[in-house]
Amino acid sequence: MLEGAMEPKTVAEKAAKLGFPAVALTDRNGLYGSMSFSDACIAKGVQPIVGAMLGVARPPEIGGEAAIDWIALLAQDEQGYANLCKLVSAAHLDRPVEQEPHVEFAKLKGLSEGLIALTAGAEGAMAKLLADGQQLKAEAYLDELQALFPERLYIEISRRNDPIEEAAETQLVDLAYARNVPIVATNPAAYSDPTFHAAHDAMLCIAYSAYVESADRATSSADTWLKDPATMSEIFADLPEALANTLVVAQRCAVAAPKRKPILPRLSDDEDEQLRRDARAGLEARLKGRGAEELQRYVERLDYELDIITGMGFAGYFLIVADFIKWAKANDIPVGPGRGSGAGSVVAWALTITDLDPLALGLLFERFLNPERVSMPDFDIDFCETHRDKVISYVQRKYGRDKVAQIITFGRLKARAVLKDTGRVLQMSYGHVDRLAKLVPNSPADPWTLDRALNGVSELAAEYKNEADVKRLFDLAMKLEGLPRHASTHAAGVVIGDRPLDELVPLYRDPRSDMPVTQFDMKYVEGAGLVKFDFLGLKTLSVLREGQRLLAEQGVEVDYSALPWDDAAVFELLQRGDTVGVFQVESEGMRRTLSAVKPTVFEDIIALNALYRPGPMDNIPMFGRRKNGQESIEYPHPLLEGILKETYGIFVYQEQVMQAAQILAGYSLGGADLLRRAMGKKIQAEMDAQRATFVEGCAEHNNIPAAKANELFDLIDKFAGYGFNKSHAAAYALLSYHTAYLKVH
Repeated sequence: MLEGAMEPKTVAEKAAKLGFPAVALTDRNGLYGSMSFSDACIAKGVQPIVGAMLGVARPPEIGGEAAIDWIALLAQDEQGYANLCKLVSAAHLDRPVEQEPHVEFAKLKGLSEGLIALTAGAEGAMAKLLADGQQLKAEAYLDELQALFPERLYIEISRRNDPIEEAAETQLVDLAYARNVPIVATNPAAYSDPTFHAAHDAMLCIAYSAYVESADRATSSADTWLKDPATMSEIFADLPEALANTLVVAQRCAVAAPKRKPILPRLSDDEDEQLRRDARAGLEARLKGRGAEELQRYVERLDYELDIITGMGFAGYFLIVADFIKWAKANDIPVGPGRGSGAGSVVAWALTITDLDPLALGLLFERFLNPERVSMPDFDIDFCETHRDKVISYVQRKYGRDKVAQIITFGRLKARAVLKDTGRVLQMSYGHVDRLAKLVPNSPADPWTLDRALNGVSELAAEYKNEADVKRLFDLAMKLEGLPRHASTHAAGVVIGDRPLDELVPLYRDPRSDMPVTQFDMKYVEGAGLVKFDFLGLKTLSVLREGQRLLAEQGVEVDYSALPWDDAAVFELLQRGDTVGVFQVESEGMRRTLSAVKPTVFEDIIALNALYRPGPMDNIPMFGRRKNGQESIEYPHPLLEGILKETYGIFVYQEQVMQAAQILAGYSLGGADLLRRAMGKKIQAEMDAQRATFVEGCAEHNNIPAAKANELFDLIDKFAGYGFNKSHAAAYALLSYHTAYLKVH
């Protein structure tokens, strides 16, 4: 980060354009981009070579106190890739956090199988020792490398006008011939073409907090661009074998970053049966005292969900989530009633993963886990903010610290930030750059690029056209925009494996945490076979628990799970808009909304939770008028009354879109979820196919004419774009109710 200025996709595209049969990516002490790089190369018909530049402490007997050199390692096969994961992980984890990432030379022993080693040109120990006149030590170092990488070692020559390599090249070539070690030409590239040089130089200044005009700073080499074959042939005209060996190396490397099916630790020899036993026992405890007819409805739903969960192979996932939630509750750590679509599962409710009755609230399992679209379930769990870390510590103890990690995220040079960073290294006035940055519209839902801003903001366009320093600023910043700036840690994501994680993915250390962190971000860590669990900290749960504790000291016991949902004082509070401190409903706009709509039942709180957001917010006035009898309730079709009655004829929830497709056109709920997703993506071909299915289904199941069916499809499509997940709205409405109850009483 802030060294290479090419995204993996850019490397693949440029390699394909230049006609390269293969190209290598070698992050320093990392495989951060290896999976996205592999995908991008394969998509472009280019062979990916997965590698890393590894920092290695020089062996004590060869000297160089505290010297850390680089070596380039390329994976030949899956064994090599696994060893590379272990080595780059060790570079970060096997040392105090204040030390520069590296491994001891001895670490290479036992982890060199399946790896080709390159001596790293001017950055390697051999070139440094030879340039320093230490021939015997260079030979001793070569002996060590040959022993570790028999027939898999190449002496690397880059010819990038580096004084160290220039001083050592003749001796490197002589040693290669004397020891029968092949020479390979390389072109370590930090940017795509020569026109990027000035921007790359500015990027290095951002990385090292320097100024472009500073004399004593790291500078970008004008030779570190991705050269074409003709240029490389000219540079190495006297060493054609070095160029020929690039193809030999490529042919020996036949592995991409591997994709795997989900890998989880096992909590039972027969996880399917264990889940069925636990879920049935849990449901029985939940429904104690209910009648046989009512019980049967729940059992049927439970069995239906269990068949889907076990059929998809997700029983173990549910058992793991249930286990750490039960531990948290047993250890007096508050857990949220639910979050996201998982609250629609009766199995989750039976296992006490969630605390909302899905059947009582009309929540859909298929919104959470679609039997017609195989994808991992995803429970987001809220814990008391002050004790969340205790739950993660429990998970580490249970499964092993080496099998649990957090997930990396990458901060990027976004439009406003890259302008400020670039302006700083150009030593432009802070006030001037800050003013320009603020002219770039800030819209998280629809981010503006600098190019878009120059074309859409006349004041910026004028300054760019008329002021040379502004033009220089934007020209440099636009080249850097979007590149990774720094690594951080995902706020909630944790992965749990069935083996040490460095056998599956490369790891990194966030200096602010003692937990390892995956070098792959959320998208690619799942591709590598690891399953994400979200441990979120929610302050409201801490507030509710503290309120409970203070009341207990006064002899008042409050059991939130036993509170009735029709407390008159709670609804009077909400109707007054007296909701400062009440979860999710304390903003000024929401307080006005509550006063206008005047909720009278729990379902109204759910609906307002879903409606009060951009898009559906426009329907709040109609919702209020219809609720309060000021406007008649109309339904788009009589068959929809049953699902839209609770929201006064208005589509509010994604689940209503799914149910409408089921009732009108005979969709299964799984198929209806695919329809909802298609409407959200707005891919024309997919939408056309869904429209045809919907219209045909309306005719077949309900004799609805094509014109009316198309009208209904358009109506549903309009609402599907901003409909909200009812399961999530219901779970958070419950926290709204609990905090309102605590406040009013």
